[in-house]
Amino acid sequence: MRFAPEPSLATNSPARTAILLCNLGTPNAPTAAAVRPYLAQFLSDPRVVEIPKIAWLPILHGLILRLRPKASAAKYAQVWDKAGATGSPLLHWTRQQAGLLRGWLSQAGASGILVEYAMRYGQPSIASQLDALKAQGAQRILIVPLYPQYSGTTTASVCDAVYAWAGRQRHIPELRFVQRYHDHPGYIAALAASVRQHWQAQGGRAEKLVMSFHGVPERTRTLGDPYVDECLHTGKLLAQALQLPPEQYLITFQSRFGKAKWVEPYTQPSLEALASSGTRSVEVICPGFASDCIETLEEIQLEVRDAFIAAGGKAFSYIPCLNDRPDWMNALRDLSLQHLQGWLPLSEN
Repeated sequence: MRFAPEPSLATNSPARTAILLCNLGTPNAPTAAAVRPYLAQFLSDPRVVEIPKIAWLPILHGLILRLRPKASAAKYAQVWDKAGATGSPLLHWTRQQAGLLRGWLSQAGASGILVEYAMRYGQPSIASQLDALKAQGAQRILIVPLYPQYSGTTTASVCDAVYAWAGRQRHIPELRFVQRYHDHPGYIAALAASVRQHWQAQGGRAEKLVMSFHGVPERTRTLGDPYVDECLHTGKLLAQALQLPPEQYLITFQSRFGKAKWVEPYTQPSLEALASSGTRSVEVICPGFASDCIETLEEIQLEVRDAFIAAGGKAFSYIPCLNDRPDWMNALRDLSLQHLQGWLPLSEN
């Protein structure tokens, strides 16, 4: 059957509005066996790897999926159950954000809105959560990718997954998408407040604030992806909010994969260069991640820290992602309500 049968709903059931928070994803466990199917799904996405499948799939299945899962599992094991999380930090914080957003919306008078979360790769999948929302009577669904800066490699991939699900539906709900919030005032204010709070807890500032964003291949930028420009804009706005002159902050890009040239400057080499040139203290924040995850807790807080210290640095501190901060949840509520206009006022209470 090409189109799915519709869920059974009472004829007098009111149409409901829903929000689906979407994050990147995570394996089910920090083991090679669990990491392998997760990586296979992630690296098979043509949005992520823009290489013809006839050339890429033999490399992926013949080499990468044989070697990389064990190494990646070891990295996941270092952050599993950390930061008060149960299992995957990314899954923990995304689940927390969905529950908290539900409460913040209720406080704003929007208690009838359904809020769920999904992962682009891994579980719970976008399709399964859309099915669940539809079964609860959702006929208007706002998709909120938890990527502040738009990229075809992330935000557009979430859209692909939603459209693929819609292509199997007999009765498609109304759909809206939040494409970006890289310059949203509440998001910038929450980032700035987290830095100020860190300064207060540390009793002062480091010599340099490094803003590390996830990288993309240089070719992605050349082909017109706006991601890097939006990262730079976020960094500039955050620096302005903190009243930092250019010499007191640096914007870098992390998480390179493969041999192709990625956007520069790269995070780890930049930190090593700072240490080698005499910078003794740095603090690093990752504004492009809404939740702490392997890229922040393992790559930045462990690998990059060790590299900075080994190169001669003396003090390295990591500023956590926004996670469940009240100011961030307030911003996420405002962002959601902004995109829900016309689907409210709330007859769903």
